[in-house]
Amino acid sequence: MPSVEPRDPNRVIVFDTTLRDGEQAPGFSMSAEVKLRMAEALRDLGVDVIEAGFAAASPGDEEAVRRVSGEVEGPTFCSLSRASECDIDAAHRALSHNRRRRIHIFLGTSPIHRAAKFKMTADEVLAQAVRSVSYARTLFDDIEFSAEDAIRTEPEFLGDVMEAVAEAGATTLNAPDTVGYSTPAEIHALFTRLRTRIAARFPDVVLSTHCHDDLGMAVANTLSAVQAGARQVEVAINGIGERAGNCALEEVVMAFRTRGDQFGVETGIDTTKLVGVSRLLSEVTQSPVVRNKAIVGINAFAHEAGIHQHGVMADARTYEIMRPQDVGFDGTSFVLGKHSGRHAVAKRAAVLGFELSDAQVNAVFAGFKRRADEIGEISDAELQAIIRANTVRGGVNALA
Repeated sequence: MPSVEPRDPNRVIVFDTTLRDGEQAPGFSMSAEVKLRMAEALRDLGVDVIEAGFAAASPGDEEAVRRVSGEVEGPTFCSLSRASECDIDAAHRALSHNRRRRIHIFLGTSPIHRAAKFKMTADEVLAQAVRSVSYARTLFDDIEFSAEDAIRTEPEFLGDVMEAVAEAGATTLNAPDTVGYSTPAEIHALFTRLRTRIAARFPDVVLSTHCHDDLGMAVANTLSAVQAGARQVEVAINGIGERAGNCALEEVVMAFRTRGDQFGVETGIDTTKLVGVSRLLSEVTQSPVVRNKAIVGINAFAHEAGIHQHGVMADARTYEIMRPQDVGFDGTSFVLGKHSGRHAVAKRAAVLGFELSDAQVNAVFAGFKRRADEIGEISDAELQAIIRANTVRGGVNALA
């Protein structure tokens, strides 16, 4: 039976490809042990489908798919496969012990892929797509088909392929922006056409979106596809993946949650675990997350500018559109630096145990600004030294 049952039309399936598309990017290769740790974290996060690897890529990858799908219970596990019987057989060997299994078959459909990669006509590509799905149907109930480079495929031909593979037994149809070429308006139109054509004959088939970030629009394109009817998003933690990466799981999930007025959909993700999973991936791949990364970067809920700090102290909603605790941070972070204001310095001094008069705060703040210009960020130890220097100098004992 299909691993993901028909569900609420407002429920979006989260298909995580961190262990496949993410892992195959340079610098992110993972051992079977690392994949196992990540798969456990993704399960706890609430991911619906985990693409554990590409079983036919190597004996090691087949073994990793076998181990991950055999030792972690809960999600549906998936292996990528080319549109060939030998790849489909490798995927089946790796997943055969798990009832919640999916095969993900891909075949390039765009003119450039047909000509440059396959030297095949459109009719030959369509026939191979149907043949591979028909064969997979003898081994799998849950079959996803991806028309690689769907965005650059002729719309009518793309529809022909999707309709034909659905008839052959595909249960999920993925129209990927393989090279990160699309725009939100374009991808919305594409999914609108597909939904109109497919839903009438195959109402239970799920449309899926898989967007790359080559032009920096992976998240925007994914959200637009969902607005047009996609009900599966293919994503990766921290947005890792080929070239510029994939749509970041944490960003699209929090967009759904924060802007429910715009999207009206839900996922099964426990968002309080996002920061933890992000940090685990960073640790196991030794790839730091940039400070200003949306949702999980250390600056995502950190404030240095005085105007912002003052506003957040009055009401966090002035500058924060979500609560840091909702994604796994302990809380808002005030970074003391040259842009910080008097209120933030006084508040941090009080936290450190210093009771300062207005005059003393003025003296400390002047010393703070001078030192911040010299060294940038001011640590608690540095602030304590500034307080002592600027209060003792005035003949006042300000220590608590």
